[in-house]
Amino acid sequence: MSADEARETAASGNFALETRGLTKEFRGFTAVDDVNLQVQEGHIHALIGPNGAGKTTVFNLLTKFLPPTRGEILYRGKPITSMKSNQIARMGLVRSFQISAVFAHMTALENVRVALQRELGTSFHFWKSEKSLDHLNERAMELLDEVGLAEYADTLTVEMPYGRKRALEVATTLALEPKMMLLDEPTQGMGAEDVDRIVELIRRVSKGRTVLMVEHNLSVVSRLCDRITVLARGSVLAEGDYESVSSNPLVREAYMGSEEAEEEEAQA
Repeated sequence: MSADEARETAASGNFALETRGLTKEFRGFTAVDDVNLQVQEGHIHALIGPNGAGKTTVFNLLTKFLPPTRGEILYRGKPITSMKSNQIARMGLVRSFQISAVFAHMTALENVRVALQRELGTSFHFWKSEKSLDHLNERAMELLDEVGLAEYADTLTVEMPYGRKRALEVATTLALEPKMMLLDEPTQGMGAEDVDRIVELIRRVSKGRTVLMVEHNLSVVSRLCDRITVLARGSVLAEGDYESVSSNPLVREAYMGSEEAEEEEAQA
């Protein structure tokens, strides 16, 4: 981290990402209500809650897919409320799977290479000869190796197992050199083996980075996250580590009281 970045981080209370009074209304319905979120630099922070709690809306506000009705968003001490998604991505705040347009009929290597072109400012130059992009192959292979996909380099994405496709999406995100990654339900729809693989992948790629994730699987949250924010009806219900949040009576009533959540907690 540069001296300037360190000063900015210190000025914001060592928070990589912060919201102040974040609110989103849709024709009189308040989907996100006065949310104050503080994600500490270097942490893996989870955003959880029952269906309809406002998690996805918060994510869409943070990544500029929706404008807030009121409130402020700061990234490493800098106001980003009025910025666009491509602007914050260039600052290092990247939503994994936001370029999840992994191309089904391109190989894993080619997909990562496209992401690297975007980072270099030469995105979507598909008319260039393949040889002109060969200089990106070494870095693309490094990224594939980092997410455990080196053996899939020449495999068409459409032929890859689902869990490996998600790993490829992480590789394309890493190509953008993120300082902070926002992961939107990274283990959704996966079997136990793929979940374990993605958990280890997130743990590995989070080193030196900050991660904010929406995740329903409480076992994943308990294994990965330093801090958890629980949303209910668009507002922050509780915050803390897994032990304190999981034992909170309000959280258990709103979210963890369901049979599904109790089963997941028992497995954690």
